[in-house]
Amino acid sequence: MGNRGGCLHDPAQRIVRPFASRRWIVCLLEFKGRRRSIMAPGRYTELFFLDEATALAAGHRPCAECQRARYDAFREHWAAANADVAAVPQPRADEIDRVLHAERLGRGRAKRTYRDRLSNVPAGAMVADDDGRAFLVHERGLLPWTPGGYAPPKPRTDDGDVSVLTPRSIVRAIAAGFPVGLHSSVATA
Repeated sequence: MGNRGGCLHDPAQRIVRPFASRRWIVCLLEFKGRRRSIMAPGRYTELFFLDEATALAAGHRPCAECQRARYDAFREHWAAANADVAAVPQPRADEIDRVLHAERLGRGRAKRTYRDRLSNVPAGAMVADDDGRAFLVHERGLLPWTPGGYAPPKPRTDDGDVSVLTPRSIVRAIAAGFPVGLHSSVATA
């Protein structure tokens, strides 16, 4: 589960804005027995992702409260892989969020992507083909993303350019060894 810094929905539970702040985080579904009503009036809007790879591709990062160990690992890998933008070895969440916010939004608040050779994209990142279909880059090939899980892999037949969905600084963190959490369907895809 994630959120984008606040309430994104109206009283009729319709999403009316894409984000409330640059703090886009991924939270655990269960933490310290807390219970929430989904899309409660005036409360932050819960967003649900297939897995961590999907959330990272959307530009979210692990929560520093409910996922402290994941956040610390992410921060360590992110800082090591992004020395050009990380001022210190253990950047604060605000510094990471500032960089991610600039990477994830393009003109008109549209999703920002970039083009790269498929061979430069590490396993755990997500890419899209020219028809806009999303794929998880995996050791076994490109696993088609679906809302219910990953489909059987398509082989990497060439090293052409792809549209990279995962923000560049997160791709670098993954390449530097950050282990991405994947949906269980990866094992059967």
